[in-house]
Amino acid sequence: MNNFEHEIETRVEANAGNGQLQADARALLLSSIAAKYSYNFTWLSRPVIQYPQDMVAMQELIWRVKPDLIVETGIAHGGSLVLSASMLALLDYCEAVESGKPLDPRATRRRVLGIDIDIRPHNRAAIEQHPLAHRIDMIQGSSIAAEIIAQVHAYARGYQRILVCLDSNHTHEHVLAELEAYAPLVSPDSYCVAFDTVVEDLPDAMFPDRPWGQGDNPKTAVREYLRRIRAEGRRAADGSPLEFEIDKTMDNKLLITVAPDGYLKRTH
Repeated sequence: MNNFEHEIETRVEANAGNGQLQADARALLLSSIAAKYSYNFTWLSRPVIQYPQDMVAMQELIWRVKPDLIVETGIAHGGSLVLSASMLALLDYCEAVESGKPLDPRATRRRVLGIDIDIRPHNRAAIEQHPLAHRIDMIQGSSIAAEIIAQVHAYARGYQRILVCLDSNHTHEHVLAELEAYAPLVSPDSYCVAFDTVVEDLPDAMFPDRPWGQGDNPKTAVREYLRRIRAEGRRAADGSPLEFEIDKTMDNKLLITVAPDGYLKRTH
């Protein structure tokens, strides 16, 4: 670790104990959610319903993990798929530069797989017309249906470095089923990111028309999933022991995130 990296680590650790900073971040998060702040951004022209802080976090994780497959539940307008595809393309480009070998932009060993119960025709058309579409595959169907889970697991065979993002239905039952289905695909030292864990920390009044709220959301699902794998000694898809830990460094760094306690790092 160089001096600059050490300085970052020290600052991030200090954030955890900075009560004023934490309070200010929470106040901004509450105000920005009410203003639908996360609906204002695009990634390479596609709307991405996400906070910039979490988009930067995903960039850091993808660069660190260097996955050859990213599995995402929840597609919406496709911005997150395009973000992931663009990062995989950058990985290929940088590796080509470092190796001195020419880059074939159509060589798409690294891919993104998106799953959504309803891929609306105009969104599918826009994604399929995007210059990075050759890196993206999509499956329409419930992410927790047995036949869809089987398709995803079959698709994932042969990939060595897998990262998973969960961002579809945010009820406890649904997210827990997604974790059971897809977290075992995650490679050691890679991540399963459960978005919108922040719901547990927000007033129920902020979600009057949604089936999720306090006590029934992605964060409660994460807690239950971690309890299960610790109590039951689960195995990953690669056959080795399955262990995850919450990467609190991400929370302390981002401060404003829709995924507090949702960045799960596979440790074994």
